[in-house]
Amino acid sequence: MQVKIDTKEKFHVITPIETALTVTMADGIKVALLPYIKNAVKNVVLDMSNITALDTSTAEQLLHIQQDFYENNASFVSCCLSKDVEAFLADNELLELLNVAPTQSEAADIVQMEEIERELLDEDPLDE
Repeated sequence: MQVKIDTKEKFHVITPIETALTVTMADGIKVALLPYIKNAVKNVVLDMSNITALDTSTAEQLLHIQQDFYENNASFVSCCLSKDVEAFLADNELLELLNVAPTQSEAADIVQMEEIERELLDEDPLDE
């Protein structure tokens, strides 16, 4: 799977070059994204602006990847979904399970809010 990677201060923006994410790419997606959990900058925004089609298996794999990120105190936000992809996810009852933002800027806001939330939850109340 070919992707464009843009690293920001708190997250990486991963943009697939292909226009379709298929079941055969699902494992490749996981292999490509999960190593980011181990980075100092471990949050990922998946920019799906080039994606015009995906299948249920791939969408479910994205959901599993998202869960892996959250289990490791990292954020995973998908953004810039086409109307067709958004409708497909909604029809398959997956849209509400995925952390989705309309734009890359709003995805960045979600990552920043989740970072603040994790920092607040990590603080020991006895230190105050």
